[in-house]
Amino acid sequence: MVGAGVTGLTTAVLLAERGMSVVIVSRDHPSQTTSCAAGALWGPHLVEHECVERWGKSTLKTLTSLAADPTTGVELMDGVEACRTPQDPSPYLAWLPGVRACGPDELRPGFTMGWRYRIPVVDMPVYLTYLYDRLHKAGGVFWLRDVPALEDLGDEAGIVVNCTGHAAGRLTRDDELSGARGEVVIVDNPGLDEFFIEVDSEDPDLTYFVPQGDHVVLGGTAYPGRADTEPDPRAAREILRRCATVEPRLAGAVIREVRVGVRPFRRQVRLEHVNLGRCHVVHNYGHGGGGVSLSWGCALETVELVTALESSTR
Repeated sequence: MVGAGVTGLTTAVLLAERGMSVVIVSRDHPSQTTSCAAGALWGPHLVEHECVERWGKSTLKTLTSLAADPTTGVELMDGVEACRTPQDPSPYLAWLPGVRACGPDELRPGFTMGWRYRIPVVDMPVYLTYLYDRLHKAGGVFWLRDVPALEDLGDEAGIVVNCTGHAAGRLTRDDELSGARGEVVIVDNPGLDEFFIEVDSEDPDLTYFVPQGDHVVLGGTAYPGRADTEPDPRAAREILRRCATVEPRLAGAVIREVRVGVRPFRRQVRLEHVNLGRCHVVHNYGHGGGGVSLSWGCALETVELVTALESSTR
């Protein structure tokens, strides 16, 4: 399989744990992928497909169970989604238990509506390490190398699983796929224990913060058509400013780290099998801002496709 972000690692884990021989081939280590730069609150954001609800609910269930183990990097956290002008809540809130509207005394200054709920949040460096270790324990192998073309793997594998995110555009010549550069900022935690998300239907840049132990992840940006990954100090300062406007305890925070990734946007997720002649390929990419939130659901469906292919090609 190709790709070592959260989609690739999750899919590889499930394949290996079902007894299949799995080799991940990736140009980047998991710590260098877009997944490592994810804000990583569960919530399928900026992603389209008729199966998003099913995949999202499946992933929600798995992440919730993983939160019982502190070594996974997954935690169940309470928080608030709020808006400054009246609008509908995010559609996936309808899939969550216990969502309630905020009372006036629960809203921060400048906000008119809000909803309180509990979701899994993920410390991505810790979580990707957990998945990598779980893959290794299941017998999976990792090769750090570039893949110029999926067909090149035909002599090594009868079935190739393509989880390359934004790079899938190059590998598959997929004109529907485009990148959107995203950036998050890491600062010391001044004592926050709840997440916050500001929603604005007119602005693709989500303002949010997620406490994760001794640090807080602040977001975020979405620059369509940009695939550069060098940190932008000006964007980082603007993220910090926006978050500090909502949460004054963040004012004056020192930026510890900036993480940058390229979200793989597509008209809809591509999850399907194609026959390239030299090998069968199962595509699993194009998750936009919902890679973490759909990872286990999409991985399960990918495993079903691979299992059916293995049976038919014996």
